[in-house]
This record gives sequence, structure tokens and C-alpha cells, in this order.
Amino acid sequence: MKIVNVRHLGLVLASLALGSCTVRHHPAATQNSRPAAPEPQTSRLTLQIPAADARFRYEGRFDFSNSNAPVIIWQASRISLDFKGDTLGLLFDNARGQCFFNAEVGGSNTVVEVREGKPAQPATLAGFGPGRHHLALFKRSEADAGTVRFRGVDLAAGGKAWAPPPPACRLRMEFFGDSLTVGACNEDGDTDQWDNRRTHNAALSFAALTANAFPADYRNIAVSGMGIATGWVDKKAGAVWDKIYPDPASPRADLTQWVPQVIFVNFGENDDSYPRAHGQPFPASYTDGYIALIRAIRAAYPAAHIVLLRGGAFGGAQSAPYRQAWESAVTQLEAADPAISHFVFAHWTRNHPRVADDRIMADELIGWLKLQPFMQACCQAPAG
Repeated sequence: MKIVNVRHLGLVLASLALGSCTVRHHPAATQNSRPAAPEPQTSRLTLQIPAADARFRYEGRFDFSNSNAPVIIWQASRISLDFKGDTLGLLFDNARGQCFFNAEVGGSNTVVEVREGKPAQPATLAGFGPGRHHLALFKRSEADAGTVRFRGVDLAAGGKAWAPPPPACRLRMEFFGDSLTVGACNEDGDTDQWDNRRTHNAALSFAALTANAFPADYRNIAVSGMGIATGWVDKKAGAVWDKIYPDPASPRADLTQWVPQVIFVNFGENDDSYPRAHGQPFPASYTDGYIALIRAIRAAYPAAHIVLLRGGAFGGAQSAPYRQAWESAVTQLEAADPAISHFVFAHWTRNHPRVADDRIMADELIGWLKLQPFMQACCQAPAG
């Protein structure tokens, strides 16, 4: 993707209510540390709440190197705020690629589009009525498709803002994977398409649906086309899983700022489909690479329970070389670490899963999780 430095300040109304709790740019940053906010800017017509204001709740892996313009990167990143006023505008700039958001206020959702070199659409949302409202903004498109800086919100004259109530979640989940975890193509028709990411909705991925069922605060760190040893993109899972941006050259995220209790890993579809499409054998380095990735995740999160996933598409269901390589890795990992389990989806599709498929996959995983002793321990832990 060609990088163009675009300076447009798009005013857009947005919000999204979540069922859970809520291109290349590499400034050094951590995802949660923010300096004190500047004073809100007021005028006769509007009240501007800058992005660094402590009343915003950020959930996800952001680039906070500039706290007044944090970069929204990963799918399922969330920003929320309570406010009073009939209109609300979200301020974006420096869009790269294409970004789509679910924006919800009071149960009414609008898909907001922010593309490189163009103003955000729609430019205005209004008609909320009197009283206090909840804004929740959810990035539905994936990190590798585009990023954008968030500059805060504008409220109409007389508006007011509050921090949202603390989330009730006791559980923290993190999902690592590829397009299956992203939710890629899940709102497409009969054919997968990649030109317009509006129909790629991470809010209805199996990952989001699983997290929302408990409910859990969660992160979705996944890249379409990415594998362990090979894939449809150059980056590999072992070089990206712990980065701020989906790029091996990105700074490492501060993994101590938010610590998951349950981690899900689903890689292998691209290791299978890419060489198969090019007349090549399944990569011999997959098993060792998979083990190395899980051990790196374990080193970062020593107390988490790790669930190794397979399935949902053709490779995980039908490819013997993939299955054998994955099972070899799982056997070695589970033998050495009692806090590692595995789960295989029964449901699978030849295209990318659609929303109906994501729901079936989530139901399978949710049903299994509810029977696991480690989930009982995690769900009884103090809210974090």
C-alpha cells in the first residue's frame, strides 16, 4: 500500500455499544500510557473534548505516542464516552488505507467510513434527544487494511461529557490469528472480496461473539493471509503478535499494561492454502515455528491459559499435512505445559466464514469453554 501523508480533519458522528467490556507508521509508544489531557476547547457553537481527555475509555492496542492523536490500529479496538447533547462528532485525521467503524449511540448503529485522502462518511450523526447517552466506537475493519488517528469529539453548545461507568467484565481474552479471527468477508455475498472492507466485520467474528458471551474484555490481534511459516502476506505470526502495528518493524507493545487470562491461537490455514495454491508442499518448519510462537506468548503471559485452535476452513478440516503438523505441535506443547489446551471446530466452510458460520463456530467454542475447569477459575477472578 502506498503511504500518503493526508491531513484532513474529518468530523463524523459515531458510537457503538459492545456486548463485551469494553501503511506503515512506527513511532515508539505503549498502548495504554497517556499524559494528562489538555483543557477542553470551547466556543460559542461547540465543546471539543480532545482525545487525551481522561473521560474517554480506550480498549485495545493503540499507538499513544501522541496522546492528543492516538492511532486506532487493530480490529475490535474500542473508544467510549458518555455525553449529553443532540449531536456528536468524532474527529479523525491522517487516515491510511481504509477504516470502517461501527458507531452506536443508544442502540442505533451507523457504519462510519474513513478512507485515505477523503473525509469521513457520514459527516454528522444527530437526533439523540435529551438526556445522557453512551458513545461506543468499534473498529470493524482489520489493522492491515488501514489505520487512522483519533482527535476527540465535538459536542453541540451546552453539551457535557462523562467517563462511562466501569465495565462489569471479570474475564480478559486475547485472540491471535488470521482472517478467520479477523472476521474477514463475513458480510460478503457468495464470493469473498477484498477491495472494500466495509463487509469485513470484526464485531461479528467468532472471536467477538465468543468474548461477548461471557462477557469478556478482549483483544483481536490477527492479520488476514498471515501464517506461521508462509502465507499470502510477507509478515509471519511470530514477528507480529506482540507489535503495536501489524508490521515486524513496529515497536513492541507494552504487554504489561493489559494481561489476558485466556488466550486463543488459530494459525495454519494460510500455511496450508498458500503452498497448495502454488504447487508446493506444506512447510516443514510449521511445527517448530508454531511451538516457538506459543512459547513466546507463554513467556509474556505466564499465568494465562492458552487454547490452541484449528478449523473453520478447508485446511483445518481437510488437509492431512496441516493436521499432522499441528497435532505434533499440540502434543509437545501440552505435554510440557498443563495450562495449554486445544479445541478443533467441527464447522468449516470453503469460502471465508460468513456471519452465520461465525455464530456456529462461536457456539461450539463457547459450549466447550463453559465445561472447562480453567474457565471457572478465570471467571471467579477479580475484575481487571
